[in-house]
Amino acid sequence: MAQKPTFDYDVIVIGSGAGGSPAATVLARAGKKVAIIERGTFGGESPNWGDIPTGALLYTADVYHEAKTAAKFGLRTSTVGYNYPSLLAWKDTAIKRTGTGGNRSHYEKQGISVFTGSAHFLSPNEITVSRRHLSARKFLIASGSTWRDDHIPGLDEVAHHTPQTILSLKRPPKTLFVVGSGTTAMELAYLFSTFGSKVYVAETAGRILPEFDQEVGELIAADAKAQRGMNILTQTKLVAVQKDGIAKRVTYARGGQQHSVRVDEILIADDRLPTTDIGLENAGVAYTEHGIQVTEAMQTSARHIFAAGSVVDLQAQTHTILSHSRTAAHNLLHRNFIALDDTPRLTIAFTDPQIARTGLDEDDCLRRDLKITIALAPLTLTARSNITDRRSGFVKLISDKKGVLLGATIVAPGASDLMTGLSLAIRHGLTAKQLMSTPNCFVAWSEAVRIAAGKLAAD
Repeated sequence: MAQKPTFDYDVIVIGSGAGGSPAATVLARAGKKVAIIERGTFGGESPNWGDIPTGALLYTADVYHEAKTAAKFGLRTSTVGYNYPSLLAWKDTAIKRTGTGGNRSHYEKQGISVFTGSAHFLSPNEITVSRRHLSARKFLIASGSTWRDDHIPGLDEVAHHTPQTILSLKRPPKTLFVVGSGTTAMELAYLFSTFGSKVYVAETAGRILPEFDQEVGELIAADAKAQRGMNILTQTKLVAVQKDGIAKRVTYARGGQQHSVRVDEILIADDRLPTTDIGLENAGVAYTEHGIQVTEAMQTSARHIFAAGSVVDLQAQTHTILSHSRTAAHNLLHRNFIALDDTPRLTIAFTDPQIARTGLDEDDCLRRDLKITIALAPLTLTARSNITDRRSGFVKLISDKKGVLLGATIVAPGASDLMTGLSLAIRHGLTAKQLMSTPNCFVAWSEAVRIAAGKLAAD
């Protein structure tokens, strides 16, 4: 009788970010012998250079902007200022509070073996990391992604930043050129413009924030120009980047003409690349330039190997990646697989005002040839807008012909919090009439949701 193979671990998790860390914890608590491998900073993107530090600084930026513009309420604002090193100290405090940021011991305390280095598959059940061979019965690949910065002529010879490094600056640059206008790019553009940087945002598409409806890009572009003094450059292609003394010169094409601008810093935030250079071929794991291919159970083409996070879905935000990880953990433990349930898809941008989208947007509906009804309620229709003087924003709802909610977009202060209720409504097939009849606080931003739902119900 053939002897069963023995392995060093039940499960090896490659990557300690949002795709790997929750699963490693679940597996360890279930009594499995688990190892986690990290090539970079323990905790990955979210606590170290993503959600937490960016969110901490964006919060201070929002408070600062509100304070600076508060004279209209009768408040004295002439002495409002900031100390950037202190802001960075607050960012570091927020990171520390997560417990995972740069913290190897977070995993060791759970009985998880920890290894630092780049993992590389030698065979379906064996990897090497820092010249050490490890084997496991099963694997979870959560290797993440990196920001692509090799697609602009001359960029490799010029110092520049990605979202992973930009927050290491000791002071806001006088001028900042941002390549890309997705959620991360615009959050950082808002951050630095609030603290005094002259910001240029370059986007190849016809509008910024192309992952949202057209109204969103138009509103945020107008607000960014009027409130933050940003230079929004849509339908713009970078031609070259070069050194210009201690600064940099960016040459770009727009409207059939070439332009150039001298800036202190450049931020590349327009495209991600999945981290797939880990010997996947040796493990029989199929992947493309867009990432590892998985089933709804987060299972790869190799039945004993699962994958989660941005190495699977480059557009996934942290809340979606956490769902990946929890799904993968269950399926690594049990034979009765569950499918990823992340519907309706939720996308958030912590600009000012915030942007939130859930379910289908207008373009999705057009592609599916769906017969829909759309209602849009400007924030100015609410009491909250009157008492706060926040005039910029709206709630947009989409329903089918029976009034069942299909999608929602909110541009408003606190949009990220407001959207949870709408996600729940869409998930459970509520109608516009049901949403309209649900009580909302009269002086809350959610009143705009009720107004938009009322418009839908009336159609």
